[in-house]
Amino acid sequence: MRRSPERAFAFKESPTVELRLDNREEGDWTVLDVVGEVDLSTAPLLRARIEELLHLGAQRLVVDLRGVGFMDSSGLSVLVACMKQMREAGGELAIACPNDSILKVFTVTGLDRLFTIRPSVGEAIRT
Repeated sequence: MRRSPERAFAFKESPTVELRLDNREEGDWTVLDVVGEVDLSTAPLLRARIEELLHLGAQRLVVDLRGVGFMDSSGLSVLVACMKQMREAGGELAIACPNDSILKVFTVTGLDRLFTIRPSVGEAIRT
């Protein structure tokens, strides 16, 4: 596992909302670790980071939501758009998410049927 310190970012949009994005490589997968809250104020940052990874050539991406405490529909919208981009480019996108409250957001919207969602990065990259 190789970490790229130059690829670690912390964004603070307001005194209470912070989003940290850090990516690493695991085999032929790029893993994007997301920590914080994904909402209307931080979702554009997530979108920009994923688009940057795609531009840099990521073909297999796991978005690790283990560190996410809250996600609203704007976060889901970003993931759906990025899934579409990945598929159009012939790539794969998977979600690692052990958090029941975040999983519920995917389930109630029916998006659990669109995404490959596994409880850990290891399981997501073995899919």
